[in-house]
Amino acid sequence: MQNSNLKKLPIGISTFSEIIEKDYIYIDKTKEALDIISNHKYAFLSRPRRFGKSLFLDTLYEIFEGNKKLFKGLYIEDKWGFEDKYPVIRISFSGDLRSRSSLESRIFDILKRNQEHLDILCQKTKKFDSCFEELIIKSYEKYQKQVVILIDEYDKPILDNLDQMQVAHANREVLKSLYGVMKESDRYIKFVFLTGVSKFSKASIFSGLNNLRDISLLPQFGTICGYTQNDIESSFIPYLKGVDLNRVKEWYNGYNFLSKKVYNPFDILLFIDSNFIFDNYWFNTGTPSFLVKLFKSQNYTLAEFENFQSPKTILDSFDIDNLNLPTVMFQSGYLTIKEVIQKRNRIEYILDYPNLETKMSFNNYLLGYFVKEPMSQSRVQNGLIDMLEIADLDSLEKVIRSLFASIAYNNFTNNYIENYEGFYASVIYAYFAGSGFDRVIAEDATSEGRIDLSVFIDDKVFIFEFKVDSKGAIEQIKNRNYHQKYMSEYNEIYLIGVEFDSQKRSLARFSWERIS
Repeated sequence: MQNSNLKKLPIGISTFSEIIEKDYIYIDKTKEALDIISNHKYAFLSRPRRFGKSLFLDTLYEIFEGNKKLFKGLYIEDKWGFEDKYPVIRISFSGDLRSRSSLESRIFDILKRNQEHLDILCQKTKKFDSCFEELIIKSYEKYQKQVVILIDEYDKPILDNLDQMQVAHANREVLKSLYGVMKESDRYIKFVFLTGVSKFSKASIFSGLNNLRDISLLPQFGTICGYTQNDIESSFIPYLKGVDLNRVKEWYNGYNFLSKKVYNPFDILLFIDSNFIFDNYWFNTGTPSFLVKLFKSQNYTLAEFENFQSPKTILDSFDIDNLNLPTVMFQSGYLTIKEVIQKRNRIEYILDYPNLETKMSFNNYLLGYFVKEPMSQSRVQNGLIDMLEIADLDSLEKVIRSLFASIAYNNFTNNYIENYEGFYASVIYAYFAGSGFDRVIAEDATSEGRIDLSVFIDDKVFIFEFKVDSKGAIEQIKNRNYHQKYMSEYNEIYLIGVEFDSQKRSLARFSWERIS
């Protein structure tokens, strides 16, 4: 239970004035806010959901509204001319966006609310883009100040419809018309800031806004949303008495936007409010089902998303006509940048799961599409750690046989299963990764090759080799001396060969040995 002497936790609150006036805890982001509005006219920020984007946008709103009293004691207090107030147009998408007509209706509602706030009456009410343009010009003329435009979740009308592409395309054209107004109204505009999850190409959405600056991966804005380790060890330390901070870090830290790693704020606030129970707070707020469709259609293995090497360009834009699974997973928050590699004139990224929460949750989520009865499999899965703690590999064989007997094969094409060895590796990887093992490494490199899967617990390591329609799995481990890599660190090393029959869709042979 939260100490009554501490500031309240702003769970679900994205209104800056409410946080300040009602004395909720607030991590000062006004230095980044000042940097953006001082150096950019059109700026865009991409971050995963529940990451504090809306709160940051609302902070900008209060700055341009000139509400200096809200910024007492914050970085920007004596560095911004709060006496200069600007007319602000705010656009935030919510509600029913599942058709073009409902989106257009929503836009008219948003523009009407802005007219009321700015005390302006627009005459052009037949077309939303004409109405938007009139609102900008009349706001400039009425207040004799250039207009500030703040757009939150600019991409939501598209992302909400990736399961019905015809509507997604139609909504994209609506947004293109709406955002295109800003290009023609540049002389009346002081500042534009957009937030979203995805980064669509400028040509497909912003219709000529070539000066839109994407700040998403600029190091100076890497901590613009989220909590740093310093925030945890200073501002939040009174809330975390008696808590293992290393475990908190393992569970919730790890998002890297080319600066210090950050925690998802939603996770930290819910973790504290839930009496320090480690759970999947962020993940449980919603996972897009189209990720499963992409996974099945693009023949990735789940194991590939550990240390996934990607060219920089793959993360730059989101194309609904050619969805790329690693791009979607990165922008959605299921992968993050682990390492930057400079190769002469090329930049590449190594991507990985940010933390234990995303690794466990995403693999369990996908496992639910593999098996017929995910609840019963979950109960067995909970016993995996117990089995490996005592190296009960005979019971493990029964679990793996049971797992593949429960595969929902009708969810996958025959070619996908019979010709794709990675399918079997993905299922077992998901099983272990989703069970909560501290270390599960796929495709671990050795001097002799790559180990299919290594699972670690206490002073034990379990080395897996998978074969489909062929024999010699355990022999390959020994012939290539995969176990040598771990001889100096672990007391017990187990070699496990797992061989599948694709025609019978079952486990053909399970063998194991202990190396002393």
